Amino acid sequence: MSPARRCSGMRAAVAASVGLSEGSAGSRSGRLFRPPSPAPAAPGARLLRLPGSGAVQAASPERAGWTEALRAAVAELRAGAVVAVPTDTLYGLACAASCSAALRAVYRLKGRSEAKPLAVCLGRVADVYRYCRVRVPEGLLKDLLPGPVTLVMERSEELNKDLNPFTPLVGIRIPDHAFMQDLAQMFEGPLALTSANLSSQASSLNVEEFRDLWPQLSLVIDGGQIGGGQSPECRLGSTVVDLSVPGKFGIIRPGCALESTTAILQQKYGLLPSHASYL
Repeated sequence: MSPARRCSGMRAAVAASVGLSEGSAGSRSGRLFRPPSPAPAAPGARLLRLPGSGAVQAASPERAGWTEALRAAVAELRAGAVVAVPTDTLYGLACAASCSAALRAVYRLKGRSEAKPLAVCLGRVADVYRYCRVRVPEGLLKDLLPGPVTLVMERSEELNKDLNPFTPLVGIRIPDHAFMQDLAQMFEGPLALTSANLSSQASSLNVEEFRDLWPQLSLVIDGGQIGGGQSPECRLGSTVVDLSVPGKFGIIRPGCALESTTAILQQKYGLLPSHASYL
C-alpha cells in the first residue's frame, strides 16, 4: 500500500479513536472542534484558539480547551493532514514525518524546493537518541533543548526515508512551547516542521499573517502573537547548528539565539567552529 493511501486510510479510524466523527464524504464538519467564540475563518480552514494569552511557558494543560485542541491536532496529524502550530520562534506547519504524502503536501503548499530539508520536532530530549546518532554530551542537548535552536545530527534508520532523502543529516527541534511539547508527546512520533509561510516570503508571528494558506490546511492552532514586537529580529527563526562532526559545530543559520548558543558550545563544552554542510 502506498504511503498516501495509508495516510488517508487512517483518517476515519483515528477520528473515531479520539472521539471525533469522520462525517459524510466531501464534508469535514463532523471532525470540527468548535471552541467558544471562534474567529472568522477563511473557507476550508478550521481555527482553534489556545486558552490564555499564548505565552509559551505559562499555559497549563489543565486549562479549558487545551486538551481538546491537542486531541484535534493529533487526530489530523495521524490522518496525514498538515496543521499550523505556534512555536517558541515562529508559526510553523507540522505533519507526521512518517507520512510521505503529508511531506509532499507541505512542499507543495509552501512552494518549497524539495532540495531544502524539513526539521523534525520531538517532545523530549530522550527521543533525540532514537532518531539521531548523537555525538555530543547529553548535558549539551539538555542545555539547548527545549529552546529556539535546531540541532543538526546524523539521522538514524528510524526516520522515514522520504524525509530529506538527499542528506544523511536531520535537524531536530524541541520548541520551548508548552503546546508543541505536549503535541509531540501525545502524537508519539516525529513531526516534520517548517515555517508557516510561502517560500521566499516573510515568516509569521500570528495566524493572520499566513491566512492565504488556511484553505490548504486541515487545522490552524492560534496561540496568539509570538515574540515581543515586529522588529526584523523577531522573524529570524531558530538558530540552526550542525553537530554532526565530533568536537566541532557549524552555524547554518544565525537565527534568534546565536550568541547564547555559541557561548554554550564553545565556553562550556569546548567545541570548535567549523564549516556547516547541511544546506
